[in-house]
Amino acid sequence: MEYTFGRASLSDIAQLVQLRIGYLTADFGALNPQQEEALWRELPAYFELHLDFDLLAFVARDEEGTIVCCAWLLLVTKPPSPRFPHGQTGTLFNVYTLPEHRRRGLARKVMQYLIDTARELNLDVIELHATEDGYPLYASLGFADDSTTHKAMRLML
Repeated sequence: MEYTFGRASLSDIAQLVQLRIGYLTADFGALNPQQEEALWRELPAYFELHLDFDLLAFVARDEEGTIVCCAWLLLVTKPPSPRFPHGQTGTLFNVYTLPEHRRRGLARKVMQYLIDTARELNLDVIELHATEDGYPLYASLGFADDSTTHKAMRLML
């Protein structure tokens, strides 16, 4: 099968929502109907506001044009620091390949395209939280464990 690689556009929103739900289901387990309904309701508006503004969606498409693999890069400008001297950072998330298209190197190719674009955009760093399954891929692409003395925390509101 032949695949093409590129970036998603606004016409791909329904597929991006479906891929997001697929990723979340793979990561967290089955979503309840209320959660899935909320995602279908909220995600299209999010993509309309953010896609190609501060969210870049890198994709692989099959011969029919269906997105079968994706990786998303959220562009974030922070105050400069020694870790990111220009303040331009990216957060990588939602790296996902449909099960029937796995083990074909699609995520690697999508990730390489994403990394090349991040370099063109002069990002200082790409940050991510790796799953156990994704860790070997990210490490092979040059990602390293974060060696900070800070502990990741969050306040759920």
